[in-house]
Amino acid sequence: ALTRKVWPSVVHIMVSSYAAREDPRGAAAVVDRQQSTGSGFVIDAEGYILTNAHLVNGARRVQIVLPLDNADGTLATALSSKTKVVSARIVGITTELDLALLKVDGLNLPALPLATYSELRQRETVFAFGSPNGLRNSLTHGMVSAVARQVSPDAPQIFVQTDAPINPGNSGGPLVNIRGEVVGVSTFIMSQSGGNEGLGFAIPSATARTVYRQLKQYGHIRRQEVGMSLQTITPDLAVSLGLARDYGVIVSDVWPDGPAQAAGLAVGDILVSVDGQRADNLPTVSYNFRIRDSPNNVVLVVLRGQAQVSVSIKPSEERSLFDTVSSMADTEKNLVPEFGIIGLEVDAKIAASATGLRDPYGIIVMARTSGAASEIPIMPRDIIRSVNDRRIVTLQALRDTIRTLKPGAPVTLQIQREGRLMYVSFTFE
Repeated sequence: ALTRKVWPSVVHIMVSSYAAREDPRGAAAVVDRQQSTGSGFVIDAEGYILTNAHLVNGARRVQIVLPLDNADGTLATALSSKTKVVSARIVGITTELDLALLKVDGLNLPALPLATYSELRQRETVFAFGSPNGLRNSLTHGMVSAVARQVSPDAPQIFVQTDAPINPGNSGGPLVNIRGEVVGVSTFIMSQSGGNEGLGFAIPSATARTVYRQLKQYGHIRRQEVGMSLQTITPDLAVSLGLARDYGVIVSDVWPDGPAQAAGLAVGDILVSVDGQRADNLPTVSYNFRIRDSPNNVVLVVLRGQAQVSVSIKPSEERSLFDTVSSMADTEKNLVPEFGIIGLEVDAKIAASATGLRDPYGIIVMARTSGAASEIPIMPRDIIRSVNDRRIVTLQALRDTIRTLKPGAPVTLQIQREGRLMYVSFTFE
């Protein structure tokens, strides 16, 4: 009954992408084409599929192998040679949380429900669906080893740990409970051999729910900022400052003119709870802030001296440069059809407000479009700095340079990607 319920919503993902290859001579990284496969599942019956960001990040083409109409795990299904492959587009990616949302137009598959993360329990039976090492429609079984595992003490991300066998290719597939609800998105393993050793990790359903909502609505993750800095309370810190607790989280800074200062939060306050959830350690608090998806004020209960004080803070939205300028590009005026991009010039205003920009020039790739004459290994958020060593300052300069290119000519772009300079090469067709 479980397999009949889940398999019709699980897909195999094939990705043609470009990834950076380090040059042993220490030169800028060069991008090579790669083929990879993984898993995903339908999270919305309108055709939305959730998977891992590391699977599709940098993808030039994403294809989905759909499950059979009668997918149920039986021998007849397993021996069927029928396959249907469709193209998918990337709606949004968050590399920080390692999730991506895909869309297949006209897809008619049922969505899997997300489990309530707070109800997950250690020892609960779980099943990992997916395509490990490209072996489609594979199912493994295990239990929840830990409901909230941090891979390092300072890492803000929390995972569901399981001993259900997970291998490369399971990435993006659903980890479900006996009711067929998704408790997590399989994402990585800890292994000395490279294969399963009983240490698999999945992104919790709570994170998946928030990321899905925001990527579908905005195409990116909207961060909420309250304007404070936090630190872990150590025994030495507690003794030397005479704190009421020798554990937990303390407010080390309240940012000037920020929401927290306006609400009356003070340096030295010790967090008791955030939105009703206990605030015993810094990674958990940081994680809850990262996945918070509520328009309501953040309600903090703090210990100030010996008294508990409630502070209600209206958070502000923290936006990246890309998010800030995303509405500035005109689809028609900023289109560069030969490269299949919508670009935006880095002008004086953008350069003045940008952080991490290497130089005050270039073309920001706002979006990819169909119809490019060549497979150009660039992606949204890249900044094109030069074409064949010719500096590109304006969109017109980019268009003029493209007109000088002859079919079959080799082309090398210098781009900035995630703060890093690299070369990408291709043949212009």
